[in-house]
This record gives sequence, C-alpha cells and structure tokens, in this order.
Amino acid sequence: MTGQVSFDSHARNVLAASVEYVNRLTPGESGGAAYAVPDDKAQAVADALVAIGYPQPSVRSEDARRLAMLAGRMRIVFEAAHSGDLDRAADEVNSLLLDTNARPQLDRRNDGWSLHFHGPDDGLVNGWAAGCAAGLALALGTGLAGRLGVCAAPHCDRVFVDVSRNGQRRFCSPQCQSRVKAAAHRARQTT
Repeated sequence: MTGQVSFDSHARNVLAASVEYVNRLTPGESGGAAYAVPDDKAQAVADALVAIGYPQPSVRSEDARRLAMLAGRMRIVFEAAHSGDLDRAADEVNSLLLDTNARPQLDRRNDGWSLHFHGPDDGLVNGWAAGCAAGLALALGTGLAGRLGVCAAPHCDRVFVDVSRNGQRRFCSPQCQSRVKAAAHRARQTT
C-alpha cells in the first residue's frame, strides 16, 4: 500500500493508546531485554495516556488492572494481524467490542462533529477500552490490518501502528532499528 494512511485523528489517538497499553501492560521483551509489567499498573496507564498527549490522569488500581487484562487481548489482535491471521484478529476485536460495549457517538468539537466510540459510561476504562477496540476494528475493517505490527528486532515483541507512507515499518522504535543495523554491520565486518 502506498500513499498516506487514512486514519482520522480520533482513530490515530485510540490506536496510539492501544500501542501504549500493549507495550506498557504486557510482559515480553523490549529492546533486547526481558520486559516485566510494572508493579504500579496505575502509573503505567497514566504514563501511556501522557505519552499520547493527554494531561496526567488519576487512575484507580482496579481500572489499571482491567486495562492490563484488555491490553493482553489487544496484543492478540496485533500479533494475529501481523502474522496475517485476520480471522483470529477479527474474532478477538469482535469480542473486545462486545465486552467493552463500544458504541458510536458523534461528539461536537470546535471544528465540527467527530465520531468517537464509548463504553456504557465515559469513565477511564470504559471510554479508552471501547475506543481502543473500535480503533482496532477500524484498522482491520478498512484494509489497514497490515499496518498493525510487531517489532522485527531480535528479543523485542513490542507493537506499533505503521503510519508511514510506504507501509514498510518493521521496528517498534528507532532504537530497535539501530540495534539491528549495528548487528548487521558488525556481522559484515567479521566476514
């Protein structure tokens, strides 16, 4: 796929939140080292929201636990989409949409109306979890599933959304890309 990716600003925000939740609230590997979920999940959730540009929120422990559980399910979507198993990704997204009671709603903004997805209330967990589920559904349902990725660097399983023009992103961060390039350079130098 070439050209600019057509996620609107709300979809970009909820997809960015999905990435932050998965990367901060699921164990695995990151940047070549083991990654354990922080003990303070509430702070990890707050940090995820700050990372995408929201003011420092107050996060309750029970909300953080629920988002951590949902982040594990979002990881399934990223991994399935990345491997090309769109049926598995769609099944998990459909389950997330049901479990979060995501519902579309037009919200008035300064520049007009904007389509958002909310849960049954606008609390932190329901609002963000439903929005993330809907954002993943939009990616899968609009032919942009190939833009959901898992880092290709050894010993890193962090996820990303590829919004590049050429759709060729392979790494979660410039650090992982540099690490792989440096290792390839060292391998060429020894041969």
